[in-house]
Amino acid sequence: MSVLDQFSLQGKTALVTGCKRGIGKAMAIGLAEAGADIIGVSASLEESGSEISKAVEDLGRKFTAYRCDFSHRQALHAFIKQVKDNHPVIDILVNNAGTILRAPAAEHSDEYWDKVIEVNQTAQFILTREFGKSMLGRGQGKVIFTASLLTFQGGITVPGYAASKGAIGQMTMAFSNEWAGKGIQVNAIAPGYIATDNTEALQKNPERNASILERIPAGRWGVPDDFKGITVFLASAASDYVTGSIYLVDGGWMGR
Repeated sequence: MSVLDQFSLQGKTALVTGCKRGIGKAMAIGLAEAGADIIGVSASLEESGSEISKAVEDLGRKFTAYRCDFSHRQALHAFIKQVKDNHPVIDILVNNAGTILRAPAAEHSDEYWDKVIEVNQTAQFILTREFGKSMLGRGQGKVIFTASLLTFQGGITVPGYAASKGAIGQMTMAFSNEWAGKGIQVNAIAPGYIATDNTEALQKNPERNASILERIPAGRWGVPDDFKGITVFLASAASDYVTGSIYLVDGGWMGR
C-alpha cells in the first residue's frame, strides 16, 4: 500500500458528533474528502438541507443526519440504538460534541457542572463504550476524542469544562490500554485557541485577544480547517500503530 493509499477512507463510515459547525464540521468534511460516508449528529442539526449535509454530499459522499441532546441520558441511549439499527458498521467514531459554561468557580452552579460533565465526559464515555463493542467484535476501529488545552491546563472561570477535558485525556489512554491489542486505535486531538463560536467572547475582548496572540508562536488563531489533516490521519490506516496519544493543534501554544 502506498503512503497516500494509507490515508484513503474509501468504503468507511464515520460517526461525527457536534458536526454542525466549527471544528466538528471541518472534521466531517475532511473525512468525506478522504472518502468516508458521514453520520452526523448535533443538538440542533437539521434533518435535511444543512450546510454540512450539502458539503458532504457535494463531495459525492453520503450524509445521514441525527439530532440528539447529549445532556439527556435517555435521549443519548435512544440515539445510539437508532444508529446501531440503521448503520451496523461504524468504522470511525469522532467524539467532538461538547459544551462550555462560564462562571467563576465560587459561582459555578451544580446545574452548570452537571450539564458540562454530562455532555463532555459521560456522553463521550457511553458513546465510545457502545460503539466500541461493535468495533471489538470486528477487530477494527478508530476512536478520536476532541480534547483541549484544558486537558493540560486549568483555565479561568470554566472549572466544569476543565474537569471534563482532563477526563477526556484519561479516557483516551484508558480505552487505548484495553483496546490497542484488539485492533482499535484511540487517540485525541487537543485544539488550541480556534476561531469558533465557543471563543467569540475571547476574540472580541481586546486585552484577552492580544494576550492570547502574544503567546501563540504561529501568531494567529487557529481555524477549523486546521483539523482536517490530523483527523484523517487518526482515522486512517496511516495511524494503525498510533494509539493512546493526545495531539496538540495549537500553533505552538503548549511549547511556550
